Amino acid sequence: MQIIGIALSKGRILEEAAPLLARVGLMPREDPERSRKLVIATERRDVRLIVVRASDAPTYVQYGAAALGIAGHDVLAEHGGAGLYQPLDLGIARCRMVVAVQKGFDYKGAVRQGARLRVATKYVQTTRAHFAAKGVHVDLIRLYGSMELAPLVGLADAIVDLVSSGQTLKANGLSAVEEIMPVSARLIVNQAALKTKRAQLQPLIDAFARAVA
Repeated sequence: MQIIGIALSKGRILEEAAPLLARVGLMPREDPERSRKLVIATERRDVRLIVVRASDAPTYVQYGAAALGIAGHDVLAEHGGAGLYQPLDLGIARCRMVVAVQKGFDYKGAVRQGARLRVATKYVQTTRAHFAAKGVHVDLIRLYGSMELAPLVGLADAIVDLVSSGQTLKANGLSAVEEIMPVSARLIVNQAALKTKRAQLQPLIDAFARAVA
């Protein structure tokens, strides 16, 4: 019996994926949020959960350490998706990736005049591609948290970040001026594993599709 690993991260993705996992028959045997274990058995003897950082899930699946995974579209866009099959939008962990600036900053004017913008983000590849497509020159500043702070202290003209309700932006005097992409979590599959373990993996993929429907 070959063991199938599913890579996913704690927090919002795990919380919103839990009902799907239950419908598919993959309830973890212990609470991943409380357990210190990083590999957790499920109700199916041949499937286990592999708990990783959100940004690492595509890498674990790409290199075959996990045959399946659940990852946000934002992470997949930044990763590039090499070696991954993305058969299903799970419709969970929904939010938007946006460009946001301080209220009063003339973003449209700056873009129209070809100004060189300083943009803070952890989504460097996605941000570079977005502004390149618009013909806008940007200096990218990589940050990993408290993105809203960057415009407030003069570090950046704009930020690119995920927004759910928009309350954090509003509380810090920022507003979204452009949407880059809608974001939700996707089921991802290692392409090589799908060829060699299709008899095991395809029924799981189909079960996730039914659970989403």
